[in-house]
Amino acid sequence: MTPPRALDGMVVLDCTQFMAGPYCTMLLGDMGADVIKVERPGGGDDARRMGPPFIGGESAAHLQINRNKRSVVLDIRSGKGNEAIKRLAAKSDVLIENYRPGTMARRGLGYEEIKAVNPQIIYCSISGFGVTGPYARRPGFDIVAQGMSGHMSITGIPGGPPVRVGVPICDLNAGIYAAYGILSAYINRLKTGEGQFLEVSLLEAALAYEIWESAGYFATGESPGPRGSTHRLLAPYQAFETKGGHIVLACGNQKIWETAARAMRREDLIGDERFKDNPTRIAHLPELQAELEATLVTNTSEHWLRLFEKAGVPASPILNMEQVWSNEQVRARGFDVTLEHPTAGTIHNIGLPARLSGTPGRIERYAPLLGEHTDEVLRFAGYSDAEIAEMKSQGVAEQYAGP
Repeated sequence: MTPPRALDGMVVLDCTQFMAGPYCTMLLGDMGADVIKVERPGGGDDARRMGPPFIGGESAAHLQINRNKRSVVLDIRSGKGNEAIKRLAAKSDVLIENYRPGTMARRGLGYEEIKAVNPQIIYCSISGFGVTGPYARRPGFDIVAQGMSGHMSITGIPGGPPVRVGVPICDLNAGIYAAYGILSAYINRLKTGEGQFLEVSLLEAALAYEIWESAGYFATGESPGPRGSTHRLLAPYQAFETKGGHIVLACGNQKIWETAARAMRREDLIGDERFKDNPTRIAHLPELQAELEATLVTNTSEHWLRLFEKAGVPASPILNMEQVWSNEQVRARGFDVTLEHPTAGTIHNIGLPARLSGTPGRIERYAPLLGEHTDEVLRFAGYSDAEIAEMKSQGVAEQYAGP
C-alpha cells in the first residue's frame, strides 16, 4: 500500500507566480497538500515563458517548480473571479500570494477579507521587502535582494566586480521560510483552532543566511568582502588547483587539518608557526594556499581524492551538471525522479531532500498545463457545470482544451 503523506488533507490556494511562491507551494505539494494554482487568463504564470530551454512547448523552468499542483485559470480582477477566490479560500487551509503589498487588499482579497469567509485561514504574503517600511511597495526580484542584502558584496573573487550567487538563493530561501512559517502556523492551528497572517520577504530571507558575515560585522564594525571559495572562519576550506583540475578540501577542525597535511606528506606544515592553529592559518591564508597548491598541482584530482578518502579527510571533485546527475551517490539515492508529461514527454524532477520514514513525500503530478484543472477546481468550490460554462463564456475562467 502507498503510505500516506504528512500533509494529506491540507488544501493550499496558491496565488503566486515565478519562483519564491511556487517553490513554497511545491514543497507543500510534495508532502501531500492539494495545491490549487491560480493563474491569470492569457498566459498564466510568467514562469511558463521562462527559457530557453522549452520541452514540447513547456518551459523547463516551469516544469521543475510546479509539480504536484492543479491549475485553475481565473480573472481575479473580475467580480466573479474575485468571488471564486473567496469560495475556494473558504475550503482551503492556506492561501499564499506574492503580489506587491496592498494589491490583494485592493482587490478585496486581503487577509481581513479572506478571514471573514474562513476564520481559520493561514494567509501567507511573500514580497520583496515586507509589508511595512519605506520599501514595502517596491517590486522585488532575486537579484535585487541579492544586491541589497549584501550577498553580491561578499561573492566572487577579491578585487573583482560584484557577483550574483549562481542560484536564485533569495527566491528559494523565501520559499523555504514561507513553508516553515506556514507549517508552524498550521501546527498552532491544530492546537488552538486559530489561523493567522504571516509574511516573508526576499530581503530578510537573504539576510537570514548571512550568519558568519553578520557575526563578523557586529563584532568588529567592518564590512567583509568577497573571498572566492575560501571560508571566513576556517582554513584550509576551499577549492585548490591540482594537475589538470581542481578539488575542494574542507578542514573543519584541527584534527582534520593535521590528517590532511600528513596525507599530502606535508607534516612540516603542522609545526609551522604560521599554520599551527586555525586563527593563524586564517591570518596567513595566502601563504597556506601557496604551500598547498605547490603540492597539489603535482598530481591529479583523482590521486588526491583517493588519498583523502582513505585518510578520512572531507574532500570532493567540482562537478558540472552532467557529472552531478550521473554521480553514483545521486543515482543510488534516486534523486532524479521522472514523470510522463502529456506534451513534454518524459521529464526529470529534482527529488525530495527531506525524507520522512513514515509519511514520505512523493512526486505524483507533473506541472499542470495552463487551466488543466479549471473545471474540477471550480466544482470543488461548489459551482455547477452551468455556472462554470457561463464563467468561461465571459472570460472569467479558462479550461485547457488540448494541444
